Amino acid sequence: MPRAVADGPDGISDRVPPSIEVRDLRKSYGDIEAVRGVSFEVAVGETFGFLGPNGAGKSTTISMLCTLTEPSSGVARVSGHDVVRERLEVRRRIGLVFQDVTLDEYLTAEENLRFHADLYGVPKDIVAVRLHQVLEMVGLWDRRSGLVRTFSGGMKRRLEIARGLLHSPRVLFLDEPTVGLDPQTRAHIWEYIEQLRRREAVTIFLTTHYMDEAEHCDRIGIIDGGEIVAMGTPEALKAEVGLDRIELRAQDQDQVVGALRARFGLEPTVIEGAVTIRVANGAEFVPRLFGELGVPVLSVSVSRPTLDDVFMTFTGRTIRDAEASTSEVNATRPWMRAMRSR
Repeated sequence: MPRAVADGPDGISDRVPPSIEVRDLRKSYGDIEAVRGVSFEVAVGETFGFLGPNGAGKSTTISMLCTLTEPSSGVARVSGHDVVRERLEVRRRIGLVFQDVTLDEYLTAEENLRFHADLYGVPKDIVAVRLHQVLEMVGLWDRRSGLVRTFSGGMKRRLEIARGLLHSPRVLFLDEPTVGLDPQTRAHIWEYIEQLRRREAVTIFLTTHYMDEAEHCDRIGIIDGGEIVAMGTPEALKAEVGLDRIELRAQDQDQVVGALRARFGLEPTVIEGAVTIRVANGAEFVPRLFGELGVPVLSVSVSRPTLDDVFMTFTGRTIRDAEASTSEVNATRPWMRAMRSR
């Protein structure tokens, strides 16, 4: 968050203005309210993430911040400029990597970047130097003359990140930057993101539904149903949950659930085929569990709080369950079916 740096001569603290400032931002499509009054700030140089299932409002929020969609109400500023009244000023200061590939696959990597440089008015005397910098950063300098249609999915994503950085933006927006990529490629993409953060001193705003990606952020906002339900550092949010998670698998789940209620006074939940309880000091509780439960158990596992636990604590469901229910709801909405058919 922005912080006071020093007191000025008039006694008023100098304040580093936030890179992104959002107040009661809303977006509606007819009767559907996709974003419901979100408010937050992102400090200069911070990596901030929106964590939530598909359909939670993440991409809609990014679209408003990048001036691609006009808010229904509320205020948002990026690098000090209003996203509605100062759209061109905002666009000059941001880079954007979309979920879907937007490269011209019949051009080379270098041709794609030079076209982008022309669009953003990058001075011609620095284009070559800048192009070399960003392609080297994402490990594609040796492939600069290759046609994009011959690139793998991970290479295309790296090229899009390079393109988003070419005009030296102050804020880089990454909308689900590794969706559809294999775990190894996702890990490599994050290595490049960490490098660019150190080299470019850029503020990063990303959306994700991957828990491991959210761990890379300085702070995250958990968004569900168009609302921010929790915000903080990953460690602080996990500490807020506090309790360890114990998962039990058994042939008769109902019998285990009944025994946990009767003998321990616990209220278990059944999540993805496992009976789950939350207790303090889970490792110390397990011996007592085996001694007093009195019903057969196939396996037991103990884990410290995770961001998935945080999501479930604040929403009452796992992020996978949330995505499944969102997909079912969207399938019944005529406006969503119409968009898919386009």
